[in-house]
Amino acid sequence: MVDLTQALITVIGTLVPVLLSLITLAYWLGGKFASIDERFARIDERFKSIDNRFEEVNKRFEEVDKRFEEVEAYIDSRINMLAEASRAYQEFFIEYLSVEGLLRLSEASMLKGEIERFTRLSTMNPLTKEEWEKIRRYLEKDELTLEEALELRRLARKVTDEYGDRIEAWKLHIYASIMVGWALRKKLEEEGKLEGGG
Repeated sequence: MVDLTQALITVIGTLVPVLLSLITLAYWLGGKFASIDERFARIDERFKSIDNRFEEVNKRFEEVDKRFEEVEAYIDSRINMLAEASRAYQEFFIEYLSVEGLLRLSEASMLKGEIERFTRLSTMNPLTKEEWEKIRRYLEKDELTLEEALELRRLARKVTDEYGDRIEAWKLHIYASIMVGWALRKKLEEEGKLEGGG
């Protein structure tokens, strides 16, 4: 029994320092982990502060973007208004000259060649293939009814909206406006409101 007691004392004597070392190590590590956790908590707070600053910066950028979009929309609307006013003036002026007989159908026909080349190349948006075909059919006619001329001009407006950077688009618009003017002149002559001629 002495051997058992002696063995037990030896085991306890060995285990107690090891257990005390483990307990001390665990306590020490716990403190270190608590210190690390505290540091991470402070870092998290700093990141939250940085995130808040980024949110504020993002909001400012969104406000700036919104202002730029508003300015861009305003400028676009003004440019569109100016282009529409210019096109309306061109229509009025050409129709007036045509109704007065100062622009003749023979002068309109000189535009046809370039316009026809343009329509052969153009099968794209915003006009459908059928609308391009309708323009070609109108160009083949020597005279148009008022309804046909107005339809041609409506299509010419769509062409200038899309291809306003191409001179052929504007020639089509001029041609359509001349045809509207001549159709109006013919209608006024038929109604006896204008003397014949041209």
